[in-house]
Amino acid sequence: MKARDLVRAQLPGQDATPAIIVVRGKGTDAAKSATQSVAAITSALSGTSRPDHVVSVVSTVTAPDAAAELVSQDRGAQLVIVPMEGSPSDESFQNAVDEVRALASDRAGPADVAVTGPAGIATDTVKVFSGGDKVLLLATVVLVLIILLAIYRSPLMALVPLLAVGVAMRVAETLGAILADAGVITVSSQTASIMTVLLFGVGTDYALIITARYRETLLDEPDRARAMQAAVRRTAESVLASASTIVLAMFALLVAVSPALHGFGPYLALGVAVMALVAFTFIPALVLLLGRSVFWPGGVDKAAERSRGAGIWHRIAALVARAPVKVASAVIALLVVLSAGLLGYQESFNTLSGFRAATESEHGQHLIQEEFGPGEIAPSTVVVHSQDNLRSSPAPADIATALTDADHVSRVADPRMGKDGKTVFYDVILDLDPYSSKALDAIGPLKQATQSAAQAAGVQDATVLIGGETAQNADIRSALDRDTTLIVLLVLAIVTVVLVLLLRSLLAPLYLVATLILSFLATLGATTFFTVTVLGDDGIGNRVTAYIFVFLVALGVDYNIFIMSRFKQELRTQPPAKAITAALTRTGGVISSAGLILAATFAVLMTQPIRELFQFGFAMAFGILLDTFLIRPLLVPAIVRLLGDRALWPARPGTPTPSTPTPEPPSADAPAAQAAEPGSGRLLRAFTWIAVIEACTWAGLLVGMCLKYIPETTELGVRIFGTLHGAAFIAYVFLTVLAAIRLKWRLGRTTIFALLAAVPPFTTIAFEIWARRTGRLPQPAADPSPTPAL
Repeated sequence: MKARDLVRAQLPGQDATPAIIVVRGKGTDAAKSATQSVAAITSALSGTSRPDHVVSVVSTVTAPDAAAELVSQDRGAQLVIVPMEGSPSDESFQNAVDEVRALASDRAGPADVAVTGPAGIATDTVKVFSGGDKVLLLATVVLVLIILLAIYRSPLMALVPLLAVGVAMRVAETLGAILADAGVITVSSQTASIMTVLLFGVGTDYALIITARYRETLLDEPDRARAMQAAVRRTAESVLASASTIVLAMFALLVAVSPALHGFGPYLALGVAVMALVAFTFIPALVLLLGRSVFWPGGVDKAAERSRGAGIWHRIAALVARAPVKVASAVIALLVVLSAGLLGYQESFNTLSGFRAATESEHGQHLIQEEFGPGEIAPSTVVVHSQDNLRSSPAPADIATALTDADHVSRVADPRMGKDGKTVFYDVILDLDPYSSKALDAIGPLKQATQSAAQAAGVQDATVLIGGETAQNADIRSALDRDTTLIVLLVLAIVTVVLVLLLRSLLAPLYLVATLILSFLATLGATTFFTVTVLGDDGIGNRVTAYIFVFLVALGVDYNIFIMSRFKQELRTQPPAKAITAALTRTGGVISSAGLILAATFAVLMTQPIRELFQFGFAMAFGILLDTFLIRPLLVPAIVRLLGDRALWPARPGTPTPSTPTPEPPSADAPAAQAAEPGSGRLLRAFTWIAVIEACTWAGLLVGMCLKYIPETTELGVRIFGTLHGAAFIAYVFLTVLAAIRLKWRLGRTTIFALLAAVPPFTTIAFEIWARRTGRLPQPAADPSPTPAL
């Protein structure tokens, strides 16, 4: 970055973003074909009708002296450099690049032409990212709904998690927009995509855990309100531990110095925190409101009976009990074999090779590599800054001559003198792929060679800097290596502390964290083998490894938390051997279902046309399935079985006490209901129904997002959503006040859960008012027609 700043300060006109047009001639006389095409393209881009943002054109027509750099050795291909002003993120800039591409294609005739370079790459990047959001959202919703229907066998119960996720997503997006606008956090396209799948996965997990415990409690407690209170109370510790682990792991990314990691976590942490709040408030209220119909068509009895655990989990528990050593050894051996895929591990820093869709920029890069050499697509800029004036010194030429003999240097362009006369710039082309690991390794020796050349030329105390994409990626790699090491240690410490506090044990966190490390290594090995060895990717995306570790550890530990928390509860009434069996059979179905949904939601990322998201989605899906179906039901119970009474050392299980049904305290809503006047119950139900309708309108926002892609229905979709939202909000506020007055403010827990659902509507309205007042949303257009005087 220091080298880049010196280039911009000392060399005028370097602020422009270049588009590079590659022209390769065809036919028996390829050189003549290329020359004619370049002349036609130069004429079109130099005239008064050239596209906006085009500053100038550099080609063999406008700069004949630069033919050595612009023409290939066999003269069959040429380059045209088109500097463009403006920001590549602006739509007008991208449209100008499209116009340059259209003109180049039209004027090139039979020649092969492609527009690449920073301008072309930036434009293609925006196009690739913009095409995936709609598919991602719709695919996630449909996939999760299908799986929930198969698990619950009840359409209403399957809709509960989706509505909860819709509420959490709307609130998180609103708060995230406010914080991003204030400069507190940053939200990138990849972060937004991952937030979608993360909330669907985590939200359905929490819904499954709470509703499964609710169904189980209904076996002993027929009163639905009391059963829900008991279910929330018994799952609160594990769900809070899970959410806390994820949130803290996301905040651990703040220690990173690389912006790609540093700004990644806060927005996701916000989303998970909101999802946990919704899980403890909205989900219980909605399930109670729906009553027995939530279990339709199977009914309450069948739903409660399924909570005892399927037969397969009893057989798995029996297998672990019979042969814990064999089970643990087999699982560990499999994880080690999967980890062997790391032998082919390598990282990639080439953005274009990461697009899983054909782009003109990538085609142009291949043409340059074939015709001009691999290093021509991204030259490095070597900067030598002296304390003395070098204008009349032979040192710049001597340094250039010395650089041509440096390792992996293909050629060195003529030196350029800066405005101050003390800074000299050299465009150095390597004979390596500038995005490869070998090229990144060559930056250090190149800097040392330049330093030695400067001293030999008589330039004392020279400052040497290297800029360009290869040098930038070398710096990024160094920062990522440092960040990844620090993040790994910090996340492992966070997970260990959470497990210590949850389990009140020093030994259990150690073997649980060890299983997480094994799972990560096996997952990364399998991902490397599948994407690099089988699919032929250039390498693992340079940030993907850190993302996989943070998410896989933070989410994978959830299932260990759920089973070990249940094991700890079962120890109150059973010895360790029976307690782990009961924990496995009772949690097996729900945790496996939760893991399947979470893996499926991350697998949706594989539909995205970006390598990093594809690899991350595959790794997360594979790793979560490992945790769900191997580590949590086999390895962890086997270890606990082998350790016996020492599984939670230093804590020791006490003498189990037989479980006897204890009367639950009367419902917290009972005093209010008894003291209320006749009709209060109907009022409360109406009030809660309005809250649900309001929540459904947020879910309707997802439909509205799809409608906006169809211009003919945009206005209709906006009006329908606005009408439903406004009507439900007004009715909700009115009934909130009326219910509070009629119940004389003696509100029970269930009612308070419903009242908390009023927070998102108020947040939405407040955000809209704030956005309009600050000009971030357009004000309603005034009626242009004159009003007649009365």
